[in-house]
Amino acid sequence: MRAVRKSTHLSRQLLATNAVRYSSTAAPVVKPLTSVLIANRGEIALRVGRTASEYGIRTTTLYTDPDARSQHALSSPYAVNLGDASAYLDGDRIIQIALEQGCQGIHPGYGFLSENPKFARKCTEAGLTFIGPPWQAIESMGSKSESKDIMTAAGVPCIPGYHGSNQDPEYLKSEAAKIGYPVLLKAVKGGGGKGMRIVNMPEEFFDQLASAKSEARNSFGDEVMLVEKYITTPRHIEVQVFADKHGNCVALGERDCSIQRRHQKILEESPAPHLEEEIRQDIWEKARAAALAVKYEGAGTVEFIFDNDSGEFFFMEMNTRLQVEHPVTEMVTGEDLVRWQLIVAEGGRLPLTQHEIEQRIKERGAAIEARIYAENPDMNFIPDSGLLLHLRTPKPTSTVRIDAGFVAGDEVSSHYDPMIAKLIVQGPTREAAIQKLRAALEEYEVAGPITNIEFLKKICVSSDFIAGNVETGYIHKHHAELFTTELPAPEVYAQAALGLSLQEISSSSRDPFSGPPVTAAGFGSGFQRREVHLVEIPADGKTNSQPSTITIHQTAPSRFDITVGSQTYSSVTSTFSPTTNTLTTFYPHTRLSTTFVRDSDRLTLFQQGRQYRLQLALPKWAEKALGVKDVTNSVLAPMPCKVLRVEVKEGDEVKKDQPLVVIESMKMETVIRSPHDGVVERVVHKAGDLCKAGTALVEFVEP
Repeated sequence: MRAVRKSTHLSRQLLATNAVRYSSTAAPVVKPLTSVLIANRGEIALRVGRTASEYGIRTTTLYTDPDARSQHALSSPYAVNLGDASAYLDGDRIIQIALEQGCQGIHPGYGFLSENPKFARKCTEAGLTFIGPPWQAIESMGSKSESKDIMTAAGVPCIPGYHGSNQDPEYLKSEAAKIGYPVLLKAVKGGGGKGMRIVNMPEEFFDQLASAKSEARNSFGDEVMLVEKYITTPRHIEVQVFADKHGNCVALGERDCSIQRRHQKILEESPAPHLEEEIRQDIWEKARAAALAVKYEGAGTVEFIFDNDSGEFFFMEMNTRLQVEHPVTEMVTGEDLVRWQLIVAEGGRLPLTQHEIEQRIKERGAAIEARIYAENPDMNFIPDSGLLLHLRTPKPTSTVRIDAGFVAGDEVSSHYDPMIAKLIVQGPTREAAIQKLRAALEEYEVAGPITNIEFLKKICVSSDFIAGNVETGYIHKHHAELFTTELPAPEVYAQAALGLSLQEISSSSRDPFSGPPVTAAGFGSGFQRREVHLVEIPADGKTNSQPSTITIHQTAPSRFDITVGSQTYSSVTSTFSPTTNTLTTFYPHTRLSTTFVRDSDRLTLFQQGRQYRLQLALPKWAEKALGVKDVTNSVLAPMPCKVLRVEVKEGDEVKKDQPLVVIESMKMETVIRSPHDGVVERVVHKAGDLCKAGTALVEFVEP
């Protein structure tokens, strides 16, 4: 067992000193809040609004033009349009609106202005209650270099690195050499995984530095970097802390957030698996020491890197706000953390002591949160956007919770973070919680943008995850297991063909003048033989699947003979409900219930806990007759984006995986690489161009 750090005594001294200092001051006056402006959007705006309304606090919401019909904009009768998509960052205007609306306080949510000390200070100066920590604490902890100095002085262990002001690339590289590779480049003002790059060897240092600086500049308006030792088998363990104005500070347990992509969390759980109790208590104590070192108030999260090899942990940063994953802590404590924020902002005392919290955690088992994103895991988790054509969620219960910002028919905008919802489950044990999460994910249906739901299902059945052997490099380490493809069974194609047939028969019977259906000539409302050509939509955007031909012969109003390849199903009965998009089919060997969603020539099916994405394909003779263009040698924009840099020019010979174009979407940089060897025939777009999804960026000819 690892010995508890020698700095424990120093941390206890700090806790005692702060308790004495706070207790010696006059008790803060409790000022109840009756009206609050929520300076955020999406699920967190709705989340804050629910708790505020429950306690009789009037809420005013803000929205921008792209968010005009979003759920948070519609959630309150008091709603103000900010206009431009970027206006959630217009702190001065938001403060003015709060004053005009008669609000007493501002809740910043997370992201946007939640960790902006200037905004927090201006709120206070305007006579508004900033529902968060004091601006001085935000300022101190917002600088990764300053925060590490404060933590070192407070006895909180910090990872070795360079946090100085000399930003000359050569100097930073020399510091990296002193620290020893691999190193982590991190934006001083950064967060959320942006402005962060791992450098494995000296040869790639300058390229990774330039990329990190560019992303940091676009995201935070600041490109100052720090260099730290990169721990090769790290876990991300964070502690939820809460402090009030009376000197009380508690830790509400830890969360393990090691399952990440692009340095951003997608699964969070509490308690952290395989964490010895002595280390758990030590890390809680260090987190409380960190909060008290900056005279903290309200909700905060102290993040640590935990070294799986040595059992040591190091301070990484403190997020001076409510975290995206706060519902995990709410599940294991039974407490409403937004309510706690309001209590502290009003000047009240924390509702529970440290001892009471620990008792709650012992009684309430384990909780896990999965973030549902509009993104494509098979294309390096590139964000997606678009209309939510169909949305069906698991049934919420006391142990299954959904925090969402969207309903069916809403648009996932390319202007903002692509998170659709958070799915949180609780169970008596970690194993029970994982099983419940897997079952809930199988009930979650989203058609429209590509999501990470299928990927999350694979993690839930990954043996090392189930065993609790987690680390931040888990996805990379288990890539082969997590990115395996499984071909659709013949029944999937049969269900798709039946869905098309029944949907169009229903449509033509309702509207005899609607004209011929889209799929193929001869699709009418009578009994007849039909042929459908379907192809599975490649998840990676590259694989060219061969179309499957499905022959369907209608023998009675709801009875069919179906052939898929060499497989024939006779006397199949099937019905389709347009109101629920449900196709129910009785085959000779089984019954299948399938959700069937059609969007022009694209079909989405949900069947037995899996999603399938198919596309109507033209026969080869029809492609030639219609002059369909072959885009095999074109590199397409995977999403709506802005071109930041073009790395090649016409006539260049390129190799497979060579960088071609760097694009930006949702403030995330993505490198578009060559799918194969070739010669650049044409560069279609230049730096600064805005591109729609599917637009050609670069065209090739064979070498």
